[in-house]
Amino acid sequence: MAGVGGTGYLGKRLVKASLAQGHPTYVLQRLDDAVHIEKIELLLSFKEQGAHLVSGSFDDHQSLVDAVKLVDVVISAISGVHLRSHHILIQLKLVDAIKEAGNIKRFLPSEFGTDPARMDNAMEPGRVTFDDKMAVRKAIQEAGIPFTYVSANCFAGYFVGAIYVDEDDIAMYTIKTIDDPRTLNKTLYLRPPQNILSQREVVEIWEKLIGKQLQKSSIFKEEFLTNMKRDGAEEASQLYPEIKYTTVHEHMKDPNHALS
Repeated sequence: MAGVGGTGYLGKRLVKASLAQGHPTYVLQRLDDAVHIEKIELLLSFKEQGAHLVSGSFDDHQSLVDAVKLVDVVISAISGVHLRSHHILIQLKLVDAIKEAGNIKRFLPSEFGTDPARMDNAMEPGRVTFDDKMAVRKAIQEAGIPFTYVSANCFAGYFVGAIYVDEDDIAMYTIKTIDDPRTLNKTLYLRPPQNILSQREVVEIWEKLIGKQLQKSSIFKEEFLTNMKRDGAEEASQLYPEIKYTTVHEHMKDPNHALS
């Protein structure tokens, strides 16, 4: 397995999960990593744990091709937060390298949020992110690259939404998919059943933890999460029941996660 963006927020968790599950793990070390002490320290710690560091640059196509040829699975965890155009360009460069290398059995692009294929009616400015992800998907499928798309909905470290998934659990589920034929050319949904909550249910957990009632008003809502199961998709906690995922209650009870 090769990780791109391995020193990032989710990327470092993916590297740790890959090592924990016994996969030979390669991490792309970009030239600009050398100016960040924290990234260098993290990369060295990965190396001590058995990961292989591979030099490469998105400005050097051949270096990417050479890196890709060392592995059979590529996972991208590049953040798109800062420079949108830069993010999609990097993803497309990676697709080009994988296509030329011709040896990759599975590619997991940098998605991990809401499934863009279900966001046709999203409004600006948010929909641009979904359009970008669909452009990358189109390039992957036109290139004939085997893939798995991971849809994790809400990262717990950012906010508890209708479907919450702990970041370490996202990494564990993702690594489970890379040699699983059930997830080949499919979307994997991370929707642990105990973590599918309405906003009212989330507030009720808060109330129990802080020991007081909060002022609130209620509105009617359509039943959440209908028609989840569809062709071309699988749900992670059903495929991998051996993973004991972190529940919303456990996450919110953790003293490291302050309530406000």
